[in-house]
Amino acid sequence: MVKQTAGRDSLGEFAPKFAELNDDVLFGEVWSREDKLSLKMRSIVTVTALVSKGITDSSLSFHISEARKNGVTREEMAEILTHAAFYAGWSNAWAAFRYAKEVYAEDITEGEHGGIFGQGEPNVNFAQYFIGNSCLKPLTAGASVFIANVTFEPGCRNNWHIHHATKGGGQILICVEGMGWYQEEGKAAQSLKPGDVVVIAPGVKHWHGAKKDSWFSHLAVECPGEDTANEWLEAVGDEEYSEL
Repeated sequence: MVKQTAGRDSLGEFAPKFAELNDDVLFGEVWSREDKLSLKMRSIVTVTALVSKGITDSSLSFHISEARKNGVTREEMAEILTHAAFYAGWSNAWAAFRYAKEVYAEDITEGEHGGIFGQGEPNVNFAQYFIGNSCLKPLTAGASVFIANVTFEPGCRNNWHIHHATKGGGQILICVEGMGWYQEEGKAAQSLKPGDVVVIAPGVKHWHGAKKDSWFSHLAVECPGEDTANEWLEAVGDEEYSEL
């Protein structure tokens, strides 16, 4: 591995011993033990530890960059931070994603959508409830809280629908790429952009999707509850949609 000099470059005169320990011991003796733990695994452990402690400064950006160099893919980093969010704190994960998006920006190929989480596969199982094409990428399959990244092509939207539950339930949308719409029955449509969060209470009739000239992706977080079920209703017609 490349010999680290960051300690000496930054603190060589002020704290020479600390610089030595940083460059020669931590990044020398410890990180060089690839026969015990690969560089990729060490990067994953390091990023997770920093996020868990709420350290979301330039050091985290550096280690995310190192993780990319050490073979952690964009999809893997997104999954690592999504998983860590439930243990390290949602706000810590959000802060980490800001750096991860910058580090992995060039890995998003032209024509690919879905933001840092990726576009996923055609949403064939629910296609009958959508106008236009959508893609689905489950992120926490098998976990107690189901999260998926849903990507809508321009003009795509889902039907009016209701999330039912006798206790708890509902859904949270976290917008990650592009521009979209969210509307509840009897209310004006709400314009959505990356970073917007929509909390949908159970029993509320609503729909969401992309604007006509933009791709749009959001995380769909299914809130745990009792007797949960989705009721799919009528489509959002072209005339109704075009008036937005």
